Amino acid sequence: MAKALVGYVGADPRLLDDNQRLRRKIADLEAIVLRLQAENDALHAQVHDGDLLTVPEQLRQHAAVRA
Repeated sequence: MAKALVGYVGADPRLLDDNQRLRRKIADLEAIVLRLQAENDALHAQVHDGDLLTVPEQLRQHAAVRA
């Protein structure tokens, strides 16, 4: 039972390789999730500080010229 809980797959090299590949993929996906969470937190902080809710002056002037 303990071997099943730790991910024991037997002696088949194909299964071992596949298991390693899947574990690497999981680790890569976990790293992506962490990066996206950090980016989301940074954007959330900017929104609450008002940075993303204001229009830069250059864009306002550009929009006024076109109107």
